[in-house]
Amino acid sequence: MSVIDEIKSRLDIVEVISTYVPLKKSGQSYRALCPFHNEKTPSFHVFPDSQGWHCFGSCGTGGDVFSFIMKRENLSFGEALALLAERAGVELKPREGAGAEEGQLERLRAIVADAAAYFHYLLNKASEAQIARDYLAHRGLAPETWETWQLGYALDSWDALKDRLTGKGYTPAELDAAGLIIRREDQSGYYDRFRGRLIFPIRDGQGRTIGFGARLLREDEERPQPKYINSPQTPLFDKGSVLFGLDMARRAIREADLVVLVEGYMDVLGSHQVGVANVVAGMGTALSESQMRQLKRYTSNITLALDPDAAGTSATLRGVEAARQSLERDWENVIGPTGLVRQESRLKAQVRIAALPEGQDPDEVALADVDQWRRIILEASPIVEYYLRLVSEEEELRTARGKANAVSRMAPLIREIANPVERAHYTQRLARLVQTDERLVAEQVMITGRMADKDRKAREKADGPRPDQPVRQLEIGLEEHLLGYILIRPDLLAQFDAAMIEHQIAPMGPEDFAEAQNREIVSTLYTAALAPDKWYTEQVLAIMQEPLQPHCEALLGYSERQAHLSDERLVKEMGDALIRLRDRNLRQRIRQLGYLIVDCEQSGDIDERRQHQENMVSCSAQLRHLHLLVQQRSLTGSLEAKRASGATPAVNRVQV
Repeated sequence: MSVIDEIKSRLDIVEVISTYVPLKKSGQSYRALCPFHNEKTPSFHVFPDSQGWHCFGSCGTGGDVFSFIMKRENLSFGEALALLAERAGVELKPREGAGAEEGQLERLRAIVADAAAYFHYLLNKASEAQIARDYLAHRGLAPETWETWQLGYALDSWDALKDRLTGKGYTPAELDAAGLIIRREDQSGYYDRFRGRLIFPIRDGQGRTIGFGARLLREDEERPQPKYINSPQTPLFDKGSVLFGLDMARRAIREADLVVLVEGYMDVLGSHQVGVANVVAGMGTALSESQMRQLKRYTSNITLALDPDAAGTSATLRGVEAARQSLERDWENVIGPTGLVRQESRLKAQVRIAALPEGQDPDEVALADVDQWRRIILEASPIVEYYLRLVSEEEELRTARGKANAVSRMAPLIREIANPVERAHYTQRLARLVQTDERLVAEQVMITGRMADKDRKAREKADGPRPDQPVRQLEIGLEEHLLGYILIRPDLLAQFDAAMIEHQIAPMGPEDFAEAQNREIVSTLYTAALAPDKWYTEQVLAIMQEPLQPHCEALLGYSERQAHLSDERLVKEMGDALIRLRDRNLRQRIRQLGYLIVDCEQSGDIDERRQHQENMVSCSAQLRHLHLLVQQRSLTGSLEAKRASGATPAVNRVQV
């Protein structure tokens, strides 16, 4: 239970509001003169059953206990939370050490940013950096690309960067924590980590530099060094969780509904320079689950375009396996030969392999012929095709053992294909490849896949929730369902509003939400002055009041799997959700007015009864108009059908 839910469970809205307004029992509700506008006839009602309030007079506003306190006391959500928490006897515990930790991180970010600026200055101005400028020119990268990506150069010196940054007031311990210097073995001091290298700043999702990749430019036979090195693990930089270029590629990935994974920094830079911007790279290791989760926010379609040598093949296989283990699956019921029903998993994604020309890296292809590069991406093969070629080369298919190995390697891949016709096609291909009866191969595919599914479920059960996304109970109603879509793509708000207006439906507003925390989140999103390319998860959380951040994180976790949908589909889903929310709100208002009319009939209050009847007629007309627009514009399916089928339940408890 969240702290907001705990406060609501301890407080009764009637008791809270009665301290501000004298409430009088009236049937199933309590009424009073509205505290938010002048009136002679009470139109302000509090409903104990729903723990909500609504003014049926000229205000037309309502909400929960938080929204009442915010409006009555002119408080922010955080201030109202503190006031009600004290009243309910709930202790508000700040995130332990959050302030100090964030302060330390900001200090490290400043250090790394200053280092990046210094490296970039050296690349452009230092005479020693001519070797780096010549290398970039030789590789075909334009000066504009150097600027866009803030490429740099580290002097071939033991202490140039250290002296530069300590001169600006940073301590050696801080530079060490940022991964920029290394302590000498004899503990006598420090020396620069990056020396005589081309520097590639590595950024987080917000475009902030968090570390560096560095390429050696001058070989030394007496002191051999690795060609590429990265920043070490720091509080800012975790190479298993970072994808180089994702901050620049995010929008292009979403628009193309495809991400192309390459191997190196230069591959990313070359592709972006020629306009193919949905390209990112790992950090020299196999793709991690954390990296795959980041990509799933934007697309479930992945193409691997790694170097076509032996090392590249090995990296491709690791990448395929990481993708297969991390991507989501559908579980479908299948009736076996014995009539028993079992579950089989199918990948909810397309993983493809791009075949690069022999001896050419992606950046070489892209810079030489962008059309060829686009064609290679477009013609990428499904992973099953790639593996079929691979097993035919690597296994001795004339022997029983070689055939068994080939089937064993191919079976899990074939089993995961969602389309049954494609699945049957590749089963036939495999049977012909190993020259074995197709029925035996199909049976082996089924058995091997079943074992893999069993192992996968066992691993998921043993692993439990991910450490970076703890399980918490989140009440998902219609408000949260809609807000989840909005939070993953707030940059679509203008497009969403325009679509509603086009269908003669009023745009969404905070007043559509009864829960104060949801209403406050919507208000914050509408008032945030951010550029279209600045709407990313970290920024969305950053603009929220601290008390709202846990709720936003939970909603983002709930809606994460929808993030890869096309813009058009997401706007459609938002429209459907808004219509269902308004349908529910209008029906609830009509129900409440019905109770009030009955109360008036029993008390003999004819004038108030007439006012409630007029409000009910107005709400009923709005509801009919809403349904008519839905039918005319085909914006969404039948609301009655959705309600009957339970497509979107009013309240649903999910794990996020």
